[in-house]
Amino acid sequence: MKFTALLYCLFLLPNLAVHDLHISNCEIEYKAEDTTLQISLRIFIDDLETALVNRGAEDLYLFTKKEHAEAEDKIIAYIHDMVKLEVDGQAIEYNYIGKEMSDDLAAVWCYLEIEDVDINTSLSIENRILMDLYDDQRNIVKVKLSKTKKGHFLFDPTDFKGEIQL
Repeated sequence: MKFTALLYCLFLLPNLAVHDLHISNCEIEYKAEDTTLQISLRIFIDDLETALVNRGAEDLYLFTKKEHAEAEDKIIAYIHDMVKLEVDGQAIEYNYIGKEMSDDLAAVWCYLEIEDVDINTSLSIENRILMDLYDDQRNIVKVKLSKTKKGHFLFDPTDFKGEIQL
């Protein structure tokens, strides 16, 4: 009986386990000396793949030897649809720098950058990552514009926009 219980725990439970926490993390930092806005997004890999499958992207196999050649293009398109930024009331486009797996192997870090940007009055953020997938999705956004000007947001499907005034 103990052996059967051990086998159950080792083989069946991990396959049934699903993380119930639906959260992403976004860090935005303004480098005034370079006039660059650096953005890092942390998204659970399984959730991101599910969101991409819902948009028609099948069999991406992120971070495996079988990763689809168009996987990054699908991620870029998704992020561009879900994350919007405005500087001083004007929409701005960011460049996708790349992705890497998180240290815990559960999430992906996606890196974005905006060069040659001067922030004079405000930075507005819209982050709807995975809100098309989960009603209980929460997106944490931490912003550092200077040593003294910082902001924190907790977005949900009913409130996914924020602004920092200088």
